[in-house]
Amino acid sequence: MLLSITTLAIADIIMEADSLCNETELNSHVNEKKAIGNLRNELMLSLQILGDYESLLVPPSCVIPAANQAATKAAMFISGISINNGYMDNVNGMNYTGNMRHLIVESCISRQLLDTSAYYWPGYIMNHANSTSHTLPSQLAGWSSFMKGAPLTQPLVNMLVSTPASSLAEVDKLFEVAVDGSDDDSISAATVLCGATLLRGWNFQEHTVRLVVKLLSPSDPIDNSGRESQLIKLGPMLNVILSGISAVDYAPIFSFHGLIPELAASLMAICEVFGCLSPSVSWTLRTGEEISAHTVFSNAFILLLRLWKFNHPPLEYCIMGDGAPVGSQLTPEYLLLLRNSQVLSSSSLSKQRNGQRQSQVSTSHPSSGNPIFMDSFPKLKLWYQQHQACLASTLSGLAHGTPVRNNVDSLLNQMFRKANKGGTSIGSLSGSSSISNSSSPGGDDSHLWPQLPAWEILEAVPFVVDAALTACSHGRLFPRELATGLKDLADFLPASLATIVSYFSAEVTRGVWKPASMNGSDWPSPSVNLSMVDEHIKKIVAATGVDVPKLVTGGSSSGTLPLPLAAFVSLTITYKLDKASECFLNLAGPALENLAASCPWPSMAIVAALWTQKVKRWSDFLIFSASRTVFHHNNDAVVQLLRSCFAATLGMSSTSVCSCGGVASLLGHGYCPGGFSPVAPGILYLRIFRCIKDCSILAEDILSLLMLSVKDIAETTVPRQRPDKLKKTKYGMRHGQVSLSAAMTQVKVAASLGATLVWLSGGTALVQSLIQEMLPSWFLSAQNLDQGGASGGVVYKLGGHALAYFAVYSGMLAWGIDQTPVSRRRERVMRSHLGFLASALAGKIFLGCDLSLWRAYVSGFLGLVVECTPCWVQEVDLRVLKRLSSGLRHWGEDELAVALLRRAGPEAMGTAAEMILGREL
Repeated sequence: MLLSITTLAIADIIMEADSLCNETELNSHVNEKKAIGNLRNELMLSLQILGDYESLLVPPSCVIPAANQAATKAAMFISGISINNGYMDNVNGMNYTGNMRHLIVESCISRQLLDTSAYYWPGYIMNHANSTSHTLPSQLAGWSSFMKGAPLTQPLVNMLVSTPASSLAEVDKLFEVAVDGSDDDSISAATVLCGATLLRGWNFQEHTVRLVVKLLSPSDPIDNSGRESQLIKLGPMLNVILSGISAVDYAPIFSFHGLIPELAASLMAICEVFGCLSPSVSWTLRTGEEISAHTVFSNAFILLLRLWKFNHPPLEYCIMGDGAPVGSQLTPEYLLLLRNSQVLSSSSLSKQRNGQRQSQVSTSHPSSGNPIFMDSFPKLKLWYQQHQACLASTLSGLAHGTPVRNNVDSLLNQMFRKANKGGTSIGSLSGSSSISNSSSPGGDDSHLWPQLPAWEILEAVPFVVDAALTACSHGRLFPRELATGLKDLADFLPASLATIVSYFSAEVTRGVWKPASMNGSDWPSPSVNLSMVDEHIKKIVAATGVDVPKLVTGGSSSGTLPLPLAAFVSLTITYKLDKASECFLNLAGPALENLAASCPWPSMAIVAALWTQKVKRWSDFLIFSASRTVFHHNNDAVVQLLRSCFAATLGMSSTSVCSCGGVASLLGHGYCPGGFSPVAPGILYLRIFRCIKDCSILAEDILSLLMLSVKDIAETTVPRQRPDKLKKTKYGMRHGQVSLSAAMTQVKVAASLGATLVWLSGGTALVQSLIQEMLPSWFLSAQNLDQGGASGGVVYKLGGHALAYFAVYSGMLAWGIDQTPVSRRRERVMRSHLGFLASALAGKIFLGCDLSLWRAYVSGFLGLVVECTPCWVQEVDLRVLKRLSSGLRHWGEDELAVALLRRAGPEAMGTAAEMILGREL
């Protein structure tokens, strides 16, 4: 995927430079035109030099065939063998060994960043061929046959699904067949398009992914005339696409190409239509498989839910609000808002760039140019409102005789028809809701279920699950029967799993259910693996210095779980790990992880132990997920983790996975399965920050840890000396000695880490609070960073610069540095903060901090703003800037004072000129 995304980023930079180059032609600026034209040459030289680093170019095993194909293609071109439409004929015996550079070059050539002269670079093609593999020619022959008009038989489809297309022409032809071909050919073409071509076709992945979304959006959702019948007619093809892109590897592809909002809008339309159909509406494929409207709906609905934070605990929305972590507020309305924003922001420049890179099929814009809102999908909107109501409060009773109550009774009777408790009422919904002793013969019993549209079933599911869980808590239903009944419901309508998850997530947070003892008789027992999980969790968090609480207490070896969580984990472990259950597990897995993580310790560890018994190969992932929950319910552990992040980054940690400091020590090499060892603190924090509930306190902790880190830097890096001997340069404090220079470098690193942690944890709202409230309060209070004068006062100067970098970096991340701010808060926050600085400089505010720290902060902050973010200055009132400049002049910072006014624009030129003249006089 990086082969596609990185190359696209380079293409955007070069094409933007090309457009500037065209403008300079009109102005005859030869030097600027030459500098812009050098970008392509620099790219070419960089790729040529890359060939000298063979050890970095070894391809992962999964892309070795693609690398070999790229090398063989280049060798054939040099040999004069024709390459038609990207596929290769007559290549028997030719299969060269390729590496990552071959893939990068091919990706650049396909996007017109390089030409085929790259094939002639010295050392690009080795003289020896790879004789160990001879599968490439036969695979490419399949694409050759398809392009020559061969019918899409099942053997050919199987071959094309496993081999990515090698040219844009092949992808376009697949799309044409999917749109204009027969029903069977459309299904086959869609199957191929969602195979290796989408997953590993990096050279034109941005084109393929748009075609897939276009197939899911055959017409304008606003124009409903005939749309429903058109979607229903395309049901089999839509189901093939939905099944094809439901694997976990595909969601990041749509995300990286910015198509999640458009994909979500397409899925909403499909759900709206197919959710209103009875399961009797079905299609029979040529393979003999029969799919119903419920199948199409469930595949679309489950995929839609995975695109937003459906499976996250409701605390993340209800408590955090605007202060929720970055990326945590992906609701259906927000996805549609993003989609509509993309429609409105389509510029002529993007049209031109896409026109240069894309084929004749128009795919550069959303399938519909009209805005779409939730009101366009009334059934989906009704379900979403019910989902939100379920999170907010307990379910209310249903009146007798209502359609929903009748549906609840029918579903309960069918779910628990095999339970051996004849005549026992499941719940208080209705006396007719009872378990009978009758059971149907083995085999498919879907005809016994209520033949209701999916939306009507989903409306009843919360009440069904509530009645079943209540019966289990009162002993009227065995846990095994509860799990079996829920599984039967999910098998009948897989989409009902979403509502089951919604109900369980809400009930866990209420804490009204008695805990379930995981003793092995009523509920499954984790005792076999629990001690192993405990040991591995301690190893994983060892580098942070955090103590892991005991998994079980009171002599028990099994532990307890909240009843809703126990029911859900029991449901999940009843599923087999096969292709049929993949769609279920893709939704249930993350939901179970987040649900268990939101429960008290050690719920996630118990879940990990249970699932490890079922699937040993998942033990690494499950135990690592359990290790994260050590920090979810312990604020002190989070602070200790943050302390470890600073210590590791600055190279001051004795337990760090890497003693050199920097990013290598902060993040290590990620989390590598296959063994348990201490994990870098940065990786752990990236996995837990979304679950931190009080980000405001967290920002204060980060600020305190930053200043403690500065103190450590001053004490360990800078030798003791008098502060008045420190030399200064423009806009800031420097020193000729290497030790002070190294200390400033460390200070910048610590500040950048602190800013990243603040923005990542709380987004723009937390950055605003930091600059508007926390920093002024910090300056107003007394701070003793240099007890006993151990650092000779250097710690205050370093601390001031650390805070300056901290504030500016945080603002850059939250608001950007462009003239048009990412957030409207930037202007308000900057006016407030610079107003505070001006008032303090004028003596109107009494400061409690050390004056050298204050002076270092003001000069450092304003210097960074002038040099790095000049657009911020233009948003501040000129009177405030004049007051700041006047205060800087009293400090002798004349040059910075003038530079500040210069950045303010033409309105401040007179004041700047007066200041310059006054200084000269």
